[in-house]
Amino acid sequence: MKKLSLFLVVALMVLTFGTTSFAADEVKIGVILPMTGPVAAFGQMTWEGIELANELRPQVLGKPVKLILLDDKSDKVEAANTASRLIEKEHVVAGIGAVASSNTLSAAPIFEKAKVPLITPASTNPLVTQGKKFIFRACFIDPFQGKVAAKFAYNNLKARKAAILVDIAQDYCVGLANFFEKNFKALGGEIVSKTFCKTGDQDFSAQLTTIKAKNPDVIYIPNYYTEDALIAKQAREMGINAPLLSGDGAQAPQLIEIGGKAVEGMYYTTHFNEKAASTELGKKYVEIYHKKFNKSPNALGALGFDAYYILLDAIERAGSLDPVKIRDGIAATKDFKGVTGVITIDENGNAIKSAVIETVKNGKFEFVTVVNP
Repeated sequence: MKKLSLFLVVALMVLTFGTTSFAADEVKIGVILPMTGPVAAFGQMTWEGIELANELRPQVLGKPVKLILLDDKSDKVEAANTASRLIEKEHVVAGIGAVASSNTLSAAPIFEKAKVPLITPASTNPLVTQGKKFIFRACFIDPFQGKVAAKFAYNNLKARKAAILVDIAQDYCVGLANFFEKNFKALGGEIVSKTFCKTGDQDFSAQLTTIKAKNPDVIYIPNYYTEDALIAKQAREMGINAPLLSGDGAQAPQLIEIGGKAVEGMYYTTHFNEKAASTELGKKYVEIYHKKFNKSPNALGALGFDAYYILLDAIERAGSLDPVKIRDGIAATKDFKGVTGVITIDENGNAIKSAVIETVKNGKFEFVTVVNP
C-alpha cells in the first residue's frame, strides 16, 4: 500500500512539473528572432521593441513576465529547433516570432501541434497563418502589401511597365512579387520582365541586363535589405535609372549603409513611421524610444512592441495562463490601439491595419503616405 501511495505521489509530481503549470510564479513567453545570420538586423530591431514593451509592462495577472529569447540564426531548420526547445524544455505559455516568413513557417507547426499560441511581429506571407488556429500576426499580410505597392507604382509613379527581380529562396519575397504582379496587371500595367536571384547572391548583372533592355518605368525588388542594396548599386552603375520599389524587407539601416547613394529615392511599403503615429500608445512609444535609443524608431521594433502588448492584453482578458484560453484572447482582439495603428485580428489570425510608404532621402528613411485597408 505504501509503495502504491509513493507511486501516485511521484506520478502526480511528474504531471505537475513536467508540463506547463498555469499557476506558475512567472509568465514564460518564448521569443524566436534572427539575432545572427543574413537578416540579423531584423531580429535586433524587433528585440529592441519587445524589450521596451517588457520594461513598460513587466507583469501580467500580477506575475512577472520572463522572456526567453532564442536565436534562429536566420535559418529555417534552426527556427524549428528553437520552437521545439521553447515548447518541450521551457514550457512557455505563448511565443513571439519569428521575423522572416520562411522561419515562422518552420516554427508554426510545432506551436500549433502543442496548442500554444504564437504571434509573429513581421511575417507577412499569408501561408504563415493559413489553416492554423494558434498562429497569429501583428503585421498586415502580403496580398494587402502587394496591392498597396502596385497602386503606388501605377497611380503615384505613373508606371505602366514594371520589371520584377525577386529572391526565389525566400517565401516572403516570392509571395510578395506575385501579389504585386497580379494587382499591377489588374490596374492595366504590364510586367515586361521577371527575373530571379537567391539570398547571398553578389552579382545581378545578368538579370539587370535583361531588365535594362525592357526599359521599365519601375523595378519591383521585394527582397531583403542586403540584396536590394546590391541590386540598386549595380543597377545605377549600369545606367538604369528607373525608380526602385520594394517591400518591408528593405527597411533596415544596412540598406543605406550598403547601398549608399544608389538607394536614394527608393520606395518601399512598411508598417510604421513616427510621423504616422496616431494612437496614444504610438505617440508614447516614439517619445520613449527616442529617449532610450537616441534615434528614430523603426517598423520592426514597433511591431515587436505591438506583438508583446497584444499578447499581454489577451492574457489579461483571458484571466488565465492556459495557452488555449490565451489563444482565444488573441483571436478576439478588436480595435486594439497599438503603436503601428488600430489592429483587429480577423478569423484567419491576420491583423487588419494600415500600411505606410517610405522613401530614402538624403541618407535617411522618410515618410511618404499612409494607405488604409
